[in-house]
Amino acid sequence: MHSAPGTHIWLLIIGVTSLVIVAASQDLDNFLFHRNSSNIHQLNKHPLRSLLVSGFWIENPSSFLLYAVLFELVHANVERWIGTWRWLLTVAVGHVAATLVSQEIVLLSIEKHSLPHSMKHVVDIGVSYGLASAAGVLAYRVPLPWRWAYVVGLVLFFGVPLAAGGTFTDVGHAIALAIGFACWPLTWGRPTWRLPVGRPPGWRPTVGRGARRGAS
Repeated sequence: MHSAPGTHIWLLIIGVTSLVIVAASQDLDNFLFHRNSSNIHQLNKHPLRSLLVSGFWIENPSSFLLYAVLFELVHANVERWIGTWRWLLTVAVGHVAATLVSQEIVLLSIEKHSLPHSMKHVVDIGVSYGLASAAGVLAYRVPLPWRWAYVVGLVLFFGVPLAAGGTFTDVGHAIALAIGFACWPLTWGRPTWRLPVGRPPGWRPTVGRGARRGAS
């Protein structure tokens, strides 16, 4: 935990809020979800609070173990690699930008009568925007040529639902992923993973003639 404190503190808070939802009545959890959402209504009333607290709740507490695994695989790796403050900057910018842009799209759609007015109160909580941003910046830790396969996989994972006529959440995921990719400068000077490239088992470097002469 000490090597990725931000990741594990965040995960702990999500665990606590998930337990609250499990113990709450249906009316109370509906109230909590809407109260802590970053929808248009809450953004207009409490912009800073709604942007912050919406990232500490998940709609389905039974998904907590899945998120715990994803946090270890993605967030913890990024935080250990580029440091807590750079990781936090990446995640925060991704979460905030994806939330604001996606909700602006919802607002424009309401004004054009493409979506009902009730969408101003839609539940918009979760950790997936920050996770998408962290997954994007993690691409720069994957060495070539595997990096391209990883990037293509991310683009397909987040892009296919969007291309198939996805929701505002799918738009937010795409924006957060793009922000993660754009955070490349935060990775300068950081090493990539060392993976074997075309070396058979038991391979040893051959010492050249000059090296042998210099050693004698």
